[in-house]
Amino acid sequence: MIVFSWFARFAAAFVMLLSVAVAAAPPIDVYGKLPTLEMTAMSPSGDRIALIGMFQGKRQLLVTDGNRKLLTAVEVGDYKLRAIHWAGDETLLMHATSTYALGFGFTTDKTELSSMVVVNLGKGAPWTIFQKDDRITGGIRGYFGAIERDGRWYGYFGGITLQRTGYDFTLGSTKAELYEVDLETRKSRLISNRSPSVSTWRDWVVNADGSLAAYLDFEETKGDWTLYNGQRRSIATGRSPLGDISLLSLGRTPGTVLYFDRDAEGRGTVFEIPLAGGAAVELLPDEATDRLLTDDKSRLTIGYTRDGDVQEDHFFDERHEKRMAGARRAFPGATVRLIDANAAFDRMIVRTDGPGDPQSYWVVDIKTGRADPLGSSYAINPGDVGPMRMIRYKAADGLEIGAVLTLPPGRGEKNLPLIVLPHGGPAARDYPVFDWWAQAYASRGYAVLQPNFRGSEGLGPAFRLAGYGEWGRKMQSDISDGVADLARQGIIDPKRVCIVGASYGGYAALAGVTLQQGLYRCAVSVAGVADVSRMISTDIRESGQSRTVIRSLRTEIGSGRDMKLVSPANFAERADAPIMLIHGVDDIVVPFDQSRQMASALSRAGKPHEFIRLEGEDHWLSKGETRLAMLKASIAFVEKHNPPDPAPAAKP
Repeated sequence: MIVFSWFARFAAAFVMLLSVAVAAAPPIDVYGKLPTLEMTAMSPSGDRIALIGMFQGKRQLLVTDGNRKLLTAVEVGDYKLRAIHWAGDETLLMHATSTYALGFGFTTDKTELSSMVVVNLGKGAPWTIFQKDDRITGGIRGYFGAIERDGRWYGYFGGITLQRTGYDFTLGSTKAELYEVDLETRKSRLISNRSPSVSTWRDWVVNADGSLAAYLDFEETKGDWTLYNGQRRSIATGRSPLGDISLLSLGRTPGTVLYFDRDAEGRGTVFEIPLAGGAAVELLPDEATDRLLTDDKSRLTIGYTRDGDVQEDHFFDERHEKRMAGARRAFPGATVRLIDANAAFDRMIVRTDGPGDPQSYWVVDIKTGRADPLGSSYAINPGDVGPMRMIRYKAADGLEIGAVLTLPPGRGEKNLPLIVLPHGGPAARDYPVFDWWAQAYASRGYAVLQPNFRGSEGLGPAFRLAGYGEWGRKMQSDISDGVADLARQGIIDPKRVCIVGASYGGYAALAGVTLQQGLYRCAVSVAGVADVSRMISTDIRESGQSRTVIRSLRTEIGSGRDMKLVSPANFAERADAPIMLIHGVDDIVVPFDQSRQMASALSRAGKPHEFIRLEGEDHWLSKGETRLAMLKASIAFVEKHNPPDPAPAAKP
């Protein structure tokens, strides 16, 4: 095909681009601020592209036509934007969240509410879904896609319906119902009610014509679930005591639907079942999948992302598959991910990631044989990107652990100071791609180790289950075993190691200098768990004493006694290295009090520590100013207690 001959030519240009090197390290601000290009989306025709990022010194939404002519510019300031979606070529949807304080009678002080902002190009000011509907409160509770019917576009959203009492409305239930919203007139219409049971949550899938395809009810007391088709007929039932059940999308062919279920052995499976009823069959039984790819118009599942150290997008349709494979070949040595595509799948946006690439976005046009750069997430020259690769080592009990090792640019790999950067979750994993936090440390002369310890996601059910009950135990030693292996190879100096992390990674950082001894010169915990018992109690209370939440937490972490024995706050007197605590005041995932409690325990024990409050910040470091403050503080702390080697002299 002509497209492949063009891809071969472009591949050579891409390699040349990545060969450029620059001597001076970028400033910390480049890494710490929100990405220069955060997200992008392509309209169904492929003629319009939406971008969110920093343009002319302002964080904006830009919409351009196929010739890069600017059509719309909207300042978005510090809105916490999570995604953007096209509904046709004239309407753009921006998904945002905000932290709200709750009043008396709620089980939690704060919550994060979602909203969807509608931008109708050239047709007035942006507006928010449900904003002027007195019947619905709490923003949106899920986005279920947009469809075109009779020349009009409609969006589908979950919303909490208020109950009418006399002349007023009151909150009768916190369970959502499904609404259709006309994206031009703003009028909403109820599509599906919530479950009548107060302990049952409901989820939905919508057909291409806007009709209800299926819904799933999950009863959280026992974990029973039932899948119904749009005619309210039960087509599948089961029990998921830990709540690992979800309705996903329409299947590969019309008249089918997909759902996910995890069995008692920890194996997660996607099943495809006819909406008319019949046997459920496993989708892709021989593939490890990370996400499903759906067609915006038909709403059918058309592909998937194959999981692994290097993720790849694949399609069931041969034409789609060949074009995606050609795009991967065009960027040798990089991870290539599909971000969006037009309806014809002959124009797409891809993101490249990997060695020498600060996460770049490209528009690939199959018809013309062109690939044009949209921009990069970070304004960093290729030569300043620290090389990263996957490594393998054995844990103490023989379990193989994979990890990402990022090296400081131009420093070689011998006797380096090390930052251990365990991921959050803990059911998550790290890949050998550009990581702004790891790259920031590497730019300052540190090697960075990101271990996928047992309990990490995406590495098989047995590996995930191996983490159950191992907080502060084998999950912790898996991390330090990686340090020992790098020291054995001479890559790092074992006497110059700090541990840094956020969320569960923040817990691991605290555990590394309290539950473990003699390993690290300092620890930085960002929004980390300090008192596991208290954290679990908070989660249970905020869930309304959900039996599913209780079962899940106790299965994954352990009993009350176990939680106390692995809580760093209970062992503050053992801290053998300085600790920095950083926490967003608006964190609703790991409450701010977790770090405050750890700081109090360290003060009572007379242990050196610093405590930094991030005002107005949430769990995800969503705001550029506070994210940068976190990064600057943590790097300064690490450099103080674990100084890097002097930077090599620049070549003349």
